[in-house]
Amino acid sequence: MYRFSKILFLIFSLVVIGATVPSIYAAPASSNTKPSAIKPQDPSPVNKPQDQEQEEKKDVSTAELEGLQQRLSDIKQQVSLVTKDKEFSALNAQALEVSHKAEEYISILTPVLTQIQAQLDVIGPAPAPGALDETPEVTKQRNALNADKALTEKKLEHSQTLKTNASNLSKQIIELRRNALKTQLALNSGSILGPRFWAPMFSPQTDDWSKIASFSQQLSDSVVQAWQPDRLFGSIILLALSIAVWIYARKYLEKALVWLSIWGFPDGRLRRTFLAFATVIVTVITVYGGANLFYQIFARNNTLPPMIDNFANGLLGLTIFSGLIAGLGRALLSNQRPSWRLIAMPDMIASALKLYPTAIAILLMSFGTLEQLNNVIGSSVSTAIFSNGIASLLLALLVWKATRQTNRIRREMAALGDPLEARASLGSLIHLVVSAVSIGIVLALLIGYIPLARFLTYELVWVGIVLSCLYLTTKLLGDLCESLFSVSHASGKWIKQALNLDNRYLEQATLLFSAIGNTILVLLAAIALFNGTYGASTPMTIVDKAIDILGSDSFGKINIVPANVMSALISLVVGLYMLRTVRRWLGQKFLPKTAMDTGMRMSLVTLFSNIGYVLLILITLSLLGIEWNKLAWIVSALSVGIGFGLQEIVKNFISGLILLTERPVKVGDLVSISGVEGDIRRINVRATEIQLSDKSTVIVPNSQLISQNVRNVTMGNAQGVATIPLIFPLDIDPEQVRGILLQAYIAHEAIQDTPAPSVSFSQLTPDGITLSVTGYVSSPRVVSRTKSDLLFDILKRLRAENVKLSSPQSLIVQNLPPEIVAAYTDNSKKDIE
Repeated sequence: MYRFSKILFLIFSLVVIGATVPSIYAAPASSNTKPSAIKPQDPSPVNKPQDQEQEEKKDVSTAELEGLQQRLSDIKQQVSLVTKDKEFSALNAQALEVSHKAEEYISILTPVLTQIQAQLDVIGPAPAPGALDETPEVTKQRNALNADKALTEKKLEHSQTLKTNASNLSKQIIELRRNALKTQLALNSGSILGPRFWAPMFSPQTDDWSKIASFSQQLSDSVVQAWQPDRLFGSIILLALSIAVWIYARKYLEKALVWLSIWGFPDGRLRRTFLAFATVIVTVITVYGGANLFYQIFARNNTLPPMIDNFANGLLGLTIFSGLIAGLGRALLSNQRPSWRLIAMPDMIASALKLYPTAIAILLMSFGTLEQLNNVIGSSVSTAIFSNGIASLLLALLVWKATRQTNRIRREMAALGDPLEARASLGSLIHLVVSAVSIGIVLALLIGYIPLARFLTYELVWVGIVLSCLYLTTKLLGDLCESLFSVSHASGKWIKQALNLDNRYLEQATLLFSAIGNTILVLLAAIALFNGTYGASTPMTIVDKAIDILGSDSFGKINIVPANVMSALISLVVGLYMLRTVRRWLGQKFLPKTAMDTGMRMSLVTLFSNIGYVLLILITLSLLGIEWNKLAWIVSALSVGIGFGLQEIVKNFISGLILLTERPVKVGDLVSISGVEGDIRRINVRATEIQLSDKSTVIVPNSQLISQNVRNVTMGNAQGVATIPLIFPLDIDPEQVRGILLQAYIAHEAIQDTPAPSVSFSQLTPDGITLSVTGYVSSPRVVSRTKSDLLFDILKRLRAENVKLSSPQSLIVQNLPPEIVAAYTDNSKKDIE
């Protein structure tokens, strides 16, 4: 940290020296100095002096002014279409040329108007009524001079308007160019090691000095006016209040929050999450509140100039973000109360990172102030890029130092054998991404891509703020729902008694409300990440953007551009992750808390997944800018495809929806179809998986389960029937055997008492007596195992009672002697005769 402090000190020293040297060796222009514009040269081989040109050209025609007006309109039209820096520069040069030409026309027309007025003064006014009449020639000459005067005044006014419009257009082009240079990521504006980057420090532009001088003068006047005798007392009170809020308010408010957390909330995790969340809010309020009180010293009674007021309002917005960064650091690190820390982090690492959030907040506040100053005064592009480059460099070095120090402390703790928890996968990924982005910022600065470095810097800060707020709010929401519906707390007991609910319903409410809240928070975070940026987004702008997205007519427009494609891809990835997360939450946490059976739960999860995938596809296409009422060609192509190759797929898909809604079969049922009998394990979009008794799986198309005869053994919680037919000899005692069989069935634990087991006399044949014994079991799934156990027991009991089963009679054919065969053959012939 000491070496890093030396680096920061060296960079700030260079900045101070660079700011001092120009003031010594360069004489700043006064506030009234106008920026000199390079006038275009005459394309003729010999440049004539301006006075000589004016002497040669005594007037300006109306056609020339209209042509200049048309040229200015063409430049305006082109400005709305260009995106490259070279095009902006060329258009700016053309606008300056139009301004110069209009100024030239003004210089020509002004003497002409003066000459006409002098001639009119010589002729004098028209004679009054009753005076001597003048000659017709004099009257005619006066009328002609008045007409020329009116036309010249009109031309002069037109020229002055053209000059003003051209100057304003040039300023607008410069502003657009400056914004484009800050946002064009692929623009190489020069390495931070080159003289081009440091030029604003050692050779600043005269225009920048004049703008800074004007701003400084207005700021100085505002400060002096705030401390005038008539406003002195109020200014002192406001200053004391702002200092008190900055120094003491946060300290005592945090003590009050600790007391409120301990005595106002029940035991549990809600105490620490509430304290962390409240710490962030208090930090933001105190930082912004003190800054607002300080702002009121100068802004009360609306006495600030517009430029200073815009600058101050921008600083107030920056204080919110700076306070948010510092508050999140204090809340998540929790160095004052390590046992209340939300993140699993060793104390040594938390102590080492203690100063970094505050340092980042101060750094962003400082350079955000410079950027706000550049925007207010309209400084040059090089000055804006210089401040952005220095801010990105310092922030990247600060973040890289924090990650490096974290790794070093972990290595030291591992070497000393201190207990060190392994990083979670998400934590490791965040650490890796932050390190890679900080190194990428430095590399972009070194090779000259300063707009890219600025973009990465601000995105790194913004993503960190959004994800930290998301983590803190989701933790708070989960703990709040758990505490609110817990039966061990007063609120949960009151809800249970007031609504006469079972405990499992309170658990379901906890999961449901926390899931709904987390979903809303994740959606807001996604909108903030995609549509917000550091320093320019507030909670209200995020909410307004969410309302615009939900209520926009983006479904009715086609606007496929690379940015939309990137947004659609990100939305698709995030949507798939959220869909799988919600599906896992439904199947493993929420639905098991309900009274639904397994099949119903699986059907709901599958139906939710199918609907979610359809909605995700619709949202992705919407982000691409595809209009549904213009997709007739896709519908036509699908209809042709359905007619040829997709018919079976669509039929199985519709059959799958019918299975999930009508539920003739569901997951967990024992079914038999086309000689296949097994348990339904999953109903997919196209087919159903049936697991057989040997654990193999048969894939059956969904349409077969709708169109064919299906035997659902377990539908309606059907009982299983264990029937065993036995054949006994004719000489047995049927009543004795009947008693033995009933005793075996009654003794088995799986056989139910109701309906009672029974023995039926099935058949009487020469081979023996067939008796069938029947008993009911709880489920068809245990019939096979129960029959096996019963057969073992019945055979054992029959042998004990010396009762034998009937043996099957068989006809045995043996080889006979030849004489018997011949006799049999002769007898057969006689019978035939």
